[in-house]
Amino acid sequence: MANIAVVYHSGYGHTQRQAQAVAEGAGAQLIAIDADGNLPEGAWEQLAGADAIVFGSPTYMGGPSWQFKKFADASSKPWYASAWKDKLFAGFTNSASTIGDKTSTLNYFITLAMQHGGVWVGTGMMPANAKASTRDDLNWLGVWSGAASVSPSDASPKDMFEGDLRFAEAFGQRVAQTAARWTRK
Repeated sequence: MANIAVVYHSGYGHTQRQAQAVAEGAGAQLIAIDADGNLPEGAWEQLAGADAIVFGSPTYMGGPSWQFKKFADASSKPWYASAWKDKLFAGFTNSASTIGDKTSTLNYFITLAMQHGGVWVGTGMMPANAKASTRDDLNWLGVWSGAASVSPSDASPKDMFEGDLRFAEAFGQRVAQTAARWTRK
């Protein structure tokens, strides 16, 4: 079984629920970036030992939170040593608006992964874009580069759409399946 880490920041708890669903699907370890943009003790070692790293952040003002960006900037130490080269990477995000420029955040994650010499894992899932589709369907937003969800600004984390959480879990399963194939010797 591949060693997978989900490193994420959550401002209001929505991204944390999404991270938990991704981690459950992937059988991954959760690493929370705190409100000051710092990782818990031992997290850099966990990331060094991971076969796959999944990034997560809410989308604020068209990109990831500043706390996630602080982590990304701090990843220049493993970057300098090419320590994450050839690891698998994936990502997820949410915002209050249906579009909310989520793909800008996912593209930021992709660029970060590519700078580390990584290999990106997309959703591999068809969109739920028929007339009968609802917010409870998997990939109802039609995103391929990573898992995306909507958390209305007046909704608590417990009010998240069930389809978004099931999508996050299915995405985690895809990352785990890809990592198992990637790490096979």
